[in-house]
Parts: sequence; structure tokens; C-alpha cells
Amino acid sequence: MKRIEQVTVIGAGTMGRQIAVQIARSGIPVSIYESNAEAALWAGIHQRDEVAAQVEAGELTRDEADALFGRIAWGVSLGIAVQNADLVIEVVPERIDLKRTVWTQMDEYAPDTAILATNSSSVRVSLLEDATGRPDRVANLHFFHPLRDRLMVEVGPGTQTSNETMDALMTFGRRIGLLPLRVQRESTGFIINRVWRAIKKESLRVAEDGVASVEDIDRAFMIFFDVPKGPFATMDEIGLDVIADIERNYAAESGDPRDLPPPILTDLIEKGALGKKNNRGFYTYPDPAYAAPDFLTPATQTDNEPSDEPEKE
Repeated sequence: MKRIEQVTVIGAGTMGRQIAVQIARSGIPVSIYESNAEAALWAGIHQRDEVAAQVEAGELTRDEADALFGRIAWGVSLGIAVQNADLVIEVVPERIDLKRTVWTQMDEYAPDTAILATNSSSVRVSLLEDATGRPDRVANLHFFHPLRDRLMVEVGPGTQTSNETMDALMTFGRRIGLLPLRVQRESTGFIINRVWRAIKKESLRVAEDGVASVEDIDRAFMIFFDVPKGPFATMDEIGLDVIADIERNYAAESGDPRDLPPPILTDLIEKGALGKKNNRGFYTYPDPAYAAPDFLTPATQTDNEPSDEPEKE
């Protein structure tokens, strides 16, 4: 079984930059390639902030943090970034045409023995594997945001992925401090996102149909399941544009228009509200309503409750 000693991450967005930090923290060198210079700059800033938070929390010493950054290199081109990789992880937006273009380049420039993986949460790797000449060495390697709090990774096969490839990725997941969850056969959404998709889809529908407000749906979910965020707060955290792309992938697979993202989601995106990453989504940031101390208290007044205050003339 091939041991993974050098990793490349393609894409330095919300997940890509976290994946790189987690890998480097484990002692494995990692290269990052990001085609957008501004995105690369912001990724570096976010990585510094994330590692500083780990130091402040006592999870890392300052010396360990310095060593971590010594293992991260930024590639000036995709070809250079992947040339010595044992594993290449693609972390680009959830658009199959874009992913296939990137995968063709990954396959061309990476060593023949390298494993190619996608972090996609909705695109099955079988939709990408024929863009390569190594269908036995491809897989889904799906990490979760925020990675620091969700220390697991789903490892899923394509139609020709070898057991050796799956075993190598399961071992790699453990080496970087994560619990690897083996997906035994192809399934859009894998494990968690099949369940999560049902929750987010029905939450959007309940709000779209006017049954309840976004806030009250989140309140109900937070209280019933004893969690700090509801479905809409979670969608904001992921990114509403990412959520919409994922829903479109499900709709393309099913052919059912009811699987398309509803107006309550797409209207926000058209207005430029993408969630926490640009401070506007179902909530406004940096101080979203769901984080307020009284959001779940019985005294909190919702929009559909009558006010005790006298009407102003």
C-alpha cells in the first residue's frame, strides 16, 4: 500500500485552506494551488488566524505553529504544485465542467502513481474518473467545515477505485487526525450529506411555503436536537452559493425540478447575499440573531406574536 508523504490541495477557498492546515499540522508537507491571486491572499490570512486560534486554545505551541507553516508551500502553477504529489485533493466549486477541466490537468501533471481525490460533497467521483487515465486511483475524500470541530472525513470509491487506493486513503485520514468513514459504494451525498440534504431541503420548503419563519425553524431545530445552530444558520456557514450548486447537482441527477434550489435561496444569492463569508445571508453577520443570548428564551418575541406595546399614533 502506497504511503502518502506529499499532498497537494487545488483550491484555497473555505475548505481548501483548512484541509491544508490539517495536513501540515500532522507533519505531512502540503502544496496549495489557487488560480485567483486575491483568494490566495485571503486564504493565507485565514490560515494564520486559524492557527493563531489553535495556539491560543492550547492545541498547538508557537513552535509547532511555526513548523506547521514551514510545511505549507504555495504553487505558482498547477503543474508545479502537483509534480511531486502522492495525493492531489481537488477543492474547487461544485460545477462538474470546472472539476473535469481541473482533473484533466491534475492527471496530466501529477505522477502516475498519485491518487486523485475530490472534496466534493455532491459530485460522485465516477463523473470525473474518465477525465483521467487512472480510474483505479481516484476517490471522493470529503472533509467537513469547520474542520477543526468536525474531525472526520468520508472516503468514497468510484466505479473502478481499487481497494489499495481506499486503504491508503483510510490510513491517510487517521494519520492527519481524522476519523475516516468508509463509504462502501457510490452514493450521491455519501453518508452525512444524504441526511443533511433531507433536512435542508425540507427546511427551505417549510420557509418557502410560509409555514414558519427562518428564525423559528432554526429555533425549533436547535431546541429539539440540542445543537448550537439550525439549518439556515448552517447553510449560511457553508455558503448559499455552494448550497445552490449542490442542489442543482441533485436536480441534474434526478431530473426532478422539485430538487432545484427554491426562490427563498436563489433570491438571496441574486442580491449578493452568500452567507457568513460576505456577512449577509439568512442572517446578518458578524452578530447573527441566532447567536443572541435570548434567541431561544421563552421571552423572545417572534414576528408572528402580538406585541404588548401600545400602537403609536
